[in-house]
Amino acid sequence: MKKISSIALIIILASCTSIGQFGTGVDITFDPRTIGMQIDDTIMQKNLSARLALTEKKYFLRVKSEVRDGNIFLSGKVDEPEEKIKITKMAWETKGVRSVKNAITIKGQSSFKGTAKDILITSQLRSALIFNKKTKARNYTLETINRKIYIFGIAMDKEERKEVIDEANKIYDVEKVIPSIYLASELSRSKL
Repeated sequence: MKKISSIALIIILASCTSIGQFGTGVDITFDPRTIGMQIDDTIMQKNLSARLALTEKKYFLRVKSEVRDGNIFLSGKVDEPEEKIKITKMAWETKGVRSVKNAITIKGQSSFKGTAKDILITSQLRSALIFNKKTKARNYTLETINRKIYIFGIAMDKEERKEVIDEANKIYDVEKVIPSIYLASELSRSKL
């Protein structure tokens, strides 16, 4: 009974999204995926989140997952390297997964100053994408870890993908840009 109530709580909390958004937090007006694709990705993401929370409750708050066209992006912090491996394995076991990108860090591997710098870098890139009329900022999940920017999302075309990567490379003190940007035309179900 306790397990069922935990599952219900997780589903209720995980279902909360802001107005004007659907599923994984991408604004419907900018998302090139079909409604069916969005639903499939949302189901995968909720399934993974629920399994993670049932495995260890702390993962519900510490680990974030995004799914685009069956591609999973993980971020957050865990205590031990073994936890990162376990979470990656669980992501790969999710039905329908095509790839897993893991940006989860181990606690204690960065200082307060380093964390503050990472937050600043992410904020600068988010602002640059919002003000750049050639990019759809809402289509991207950004995570900076140890001055490395991880970009996960969907670009409408090659020019937008290039523009996003160029904006990331312009930011001062960035060590590396690691893009996982899919083109709308490359989405698996759009080829059917």
